[in-house]
Amino acid sequence: MISLATFQLNDIEYNIDLSKPLDISIPLKSGSENPNAWYIDSPQITPVVMGDWIGNVKSGASTNFNNISFNPHAHGTHTECVGHITKEFHSINDCLKTFFFTAEVISIRPEKFGDDFVITKQQLKEKLLRKPEAVVIRTIPNTSDKLTKQYSHTNPPYIEEEAAIYLKDLSIKHLLIDQPSVDKEEDGGALVSHNAFWNTNEKIRFDATITEFIYVPNHIEDGLYVLNLQIASFVNDASPSKPVLYKIN
Repeated sequence: MISLATFQLNDIEYNIDLSKPLDISIPLKSGSENPNAWYIDSPQITPVVMGDWIGNVKSGASTNFNNISFNPHAHGTHTECVGHITKEFHSINDCLKTFFFTAEVISIRPEKFGDDFVITKQQLKEKLLRKPEAVVIRTIPNTSDKLTKQYSHTNPPYIEEEAAIYLKDLSIKHLLIDQPSVDKEEDGGALVSHNAFWNTNEKIRFDATITEFIYVPNHIEDGLYVLNLQIASFVNDASPSKPVLYKIN
């Protein structure tokens, strides 16, 4: 069994213990015990029914054989590419081709701005101590209700456009946050931070990703980690994902 591993990223070697993963994804369940956003119903995991046959061992079938109905953007941890906001189709399965990155975890208390709470450029400048490939943002307060919160019509915290531009200018390739979106819930479709991070008005950053609806438990300290960003092989703008951190020895 391989436990200790050495990675060379950006010409620097990092030692990690693969037996000690720090999972920052939110499991997808059937029903309302999931985080939810964007005004749609809860995900459903139900057995296939064909006539009198029900795909459930308890009901007499030889196997459990379920259909799963969900939306990756609304129902938990997901990773998206620029295809989320472009007329042209782009798949996350094509855009994300490598899966290990240096990542800095930072904790930020969004600032009050009118009726909103926002993550600002100045906060990122104060918190980001390095130039990692990925940034993992944990918002404060950080309570376990993020695992099941119903976000529709709540105007959650978001990242201001200048902050997204700052991350793009630092060449941050992967942005992870514990909110439903990097943008304001109702902004008339502007999606300014998505557009800024992916640089859609100039040279599009096809290899950059945004991961939303993560959950970073409080026992994970701020600092530098190795991130394994795992996705399902969906030919879609977004996929459910499983970001996992590894502490650097």
